[in-house]
Amino acid sequence: MGVKRMGESREPSAIRLDIGELVLDGFRVADADRVSASFEHELARLVREHGVPLAADGTLSVDALTGLPPLPAGLSARRLGQELARAVHQGLSGQGEVTR
Repeated sequence: MGVKRMGESREPSAIRLDIGELVLDGFRVADADRVSASFEHELARLVREHGVPLAADGTLSVDALTGLPPLPAGLSARRLGQELARAVHQGLSGQGEVTR
């Protein structure tokens, strides 16, 4: 997972987030494409509104985010994607454990 600031100013003009793999243990996902689309949409919104605090000083490369809050079972594909994005954004905001 990598986060890169684009541009020379103190505030990034663009943020690029590459996520190689999302692993959902304990979930039966009927519509993985819908989970993925919802995840991408919500994470983009969170990054736009709140940034990526761990990348405030420049490029950040993360191998894994762990220690994130558990996700409730039984969510729709859309809600699962949203909640997953919120958990990942919390990790990129300094909550949980980051492996670099």
